[in-house]
Amino acid sequence: MVSVRTDGALFRRCWQLIAHPTVPRQLLLRASSSIEAEPRPRPRPREANATWCSALFRKNYAMLAAVFAAGFAFEVGFNNGVNKWWDNHNRGRQWKDIRSKYVEDGGDEDEE
Repeated sequence: MVSVRTDGALFRRCWQLIAHPTVPRQLLLRASSSIEAEPRPRPRPREANATWCSALFRKNYAMLAAVFAAGFAFEVGFNNGVNKWWDNHNRGRQWKDIRSKYVEDGGDEDEE
């Protein structure tokens, strides 16, 4: 957070610098001795996930391949999950469950 001492023209000039969207924060901190900055928190070390993602998505073709592979894996997993739920929800009403009542177990079908 930046605190500014209110001393007339200097305050107005600092406010103009702050309000201007293209002025970086470092320039603001060096612009006047009346601007006192609080110490910045230390940056966290890069996590393993961030390093892995930046290595994977560095090139456009790698990102596209990862997106398509993830989409394919999601589709397969989602379809398997929905099929298992559907079979469980409709147990006893599907052809594979009642087939034994209507199909005779026996020999050749060509016998007369």
